Amino acid sequence: MNSEQEPVRQLPQGFTLVNRYLVQEVIGVGGMGSVYRARDLHFPNVVKLVAVKEMINSAPDPIVRQTITQNFEREANILVTLNHPSIPKIFDYFTFNERSYLVEEFVHGKDLDQILAESEGFLTEDQVIVWAIELCDVLQYLHTHRPEPIIFRDMKPSNVMVNQQGHIVLVDFGIAKIFKTGQKGTMIGTEGYSPPEQYRGEATPMADIYALGATLHHLITRKDPRLEPPFSFAERPVRQINPAISAEFDAIIQMALKYNPQERFPSAVAMKDALMLTAKKTGALTRLSIHPTTAPEQTIKPLWTFECEDEIRSSPLYDNGSIYIGSYDNNLYSLNATNGEFQWKFPTEGGIVGRPASQDGAIYIGSEDNNVYAISVHTGKLAWSYATEGPIRSSPRIAEGHIFVGSDDGFLYAINLISQRRTWRFDAGAPIRSSPFIAQDYIYAGSEGGELVCLDFRGQSKWQFRAKRAITSSPLVAQGIVFVGSLDSTFYAVDAKSGWAMWRFRMGKGTVSSPCRAENFVFIGSADGNIYCIDATTSKEIWTFKTDHQVSGSPVVYKENLYCGSADGNLYCLDIKNGRLKWKFPTGGPITGTPIVYNGVLYIGSADRIVYALLI
Repeated sequence: MNSEQEPVRQLPQGFTLVNRYLVQEVIGVGGMGSVYRARDLHFPNVVKLVAVKEMINSAPDPIVRQTITQNFEREANILVTLNHPSIPKIFDYFTFNERSYLVEEFVHGKDLDQILAESEGFLTEDQVIVWAIELCDVLQYLHTHRPEPIIFRDMKPSNVMVNQQGHIVLVDFGIAKIFKTGQKGTMIGTEGYSPPEQYRGEATPMADIYALGATLHHLITRKDPRLEPPFSFAERPVRQINPAISAEFDAIIQMALKYNPQERFPSAVAMKDALMLTAKKTGALTRLSIHPTTAPEQTIKPLWTFECEDEIRSSPLYDNGSIYIGSYDNNLYSLNATNGEFQWKFPTEGGIVGRPASQDGAIYIGSEDNNVYAISVHTGKLAWSYATEGPIRSSPRIAEGHIFVGSDDGFLYAINLISQRRTWRFDAGAPIRSSPFIAQDYIYAGSEGGELVCLDFRGQSKWQFRAKRAITSSPLVAQGIVFVGSLDSTFYAVDAKSGWAMWRFRMGKGTVSSPCRAENFVFIGSADGNIYCIDATTSKEIWTFKTDHQVSGSPVVYKENLYCGSADGNLYCLDIKNGRLKWKFPTGGPITGTPIVYNGVLYIGSADRIVYALLI
């Protein structure tokens, strides 16, 4: 037998890739290679499992070979920009012996194809609706991704994992595509799940909506669309196959599967809203203990509002009668805190997601254009700027005549306010999107590599604490304890002097929310949709309040109330003692920033582009 006919050899059990990844077993086989479960030997004291995806490019045609390589590299480049609990985290990408490898987070669980094959009879509507809601969440994240939307293009049961916590994880981004309006590409996807327009090389968010509808149809009817004529779902009505399905859920699936994209749901959020209404009507939310949020009749009215030119992901600053807030329209705005009147705006070349800092007549802010800016509070003119080598998503902090801020270039900077030069920078080895906290002559910050670092004012490391995933949450230091959340689904309390973990609190999903404290309670939001109140000493859960979406905003306490925004678009007011909902204020988009309260007025921005001033 010649070499061209020989089967491609898989890596054997016990083989170590690049002196780091110890292969344990094959967990999947595809047309281009295998997927392995492996152990990361860089962590000798713990067993860290990873999924190693292999690409063996043996296509004889050089153009085809180049296309295959580009698709594989695209998956790596797309995944590295994503940060969502339902998307595996990418750890490494390399080439070894003419094979390319992508190292990802290992998902403990089964894909929906396996679950369907192992189940007897039909899956329940309740369970499928919950999966559908989570899939809408992750599609909405992709479709609104910055700087450019991403179209998944291959939604199907085998690309959806259910982890051990029962939550979905979207896998295999090999054909995902950066979406550009009006741009056509090649016909790609999976027959039966892909919509008509994808066969013509057109992939828009509506294509993912169709594929999700096809996936739900398959799950609820057990009819594999790959074995049926294309676009023939109307010939296989859901309720004729599975009479237990509600008319409402059937209608949602039918709408998602419309032949004409304009007749489908206009967005993943719109589809999720329809699913939530159906789940409430059929009782699925109650049966699954996912209770809809109820609140007293809305009585909170804005004192004023101000509309920016793009969504607001940042947090406001109150200083001397003015509100300062950044927007994704690249501007920092100065508004009159009393009436919301525009005073000035300062343009940068990138989005602004951090909270400004102020001192001595200047406002300091970082931008995704890599720069830190010092701006005159009176004129809105540039005083000076300092360039880092990566986007700045960390909020600056000021102490001891310096501004401290993290950058995506992996460094924490100390910039002298007088000389306007860098005094030092600390190499964290990964982007720093966490905002530093300064307490007792020390600086604390987290990194996307999962490190929590403690530095002195000379930039020397005192200790480092490692979480299992990124620490985007900004630390809080109180009474000798550092409180911080991580994307590894854990909320940590770490001794501020030694860096030793005092306790860990497990949440349903990871968090980018920053904690706050009142009395002996600490509060934090999570991507599992909950706001948690935890005893700061014992880590005992005091209460939990569930919102309708992930909580990536951060809470604040004012008097006896906790205020926190959610990606469901609501600002919640909760009783800090028992978590009882006092009221909620709806905005037109997700709230990812932290409110600020001054003299009984709360200020918050929303992705609906609006800054709100609420009398509370």
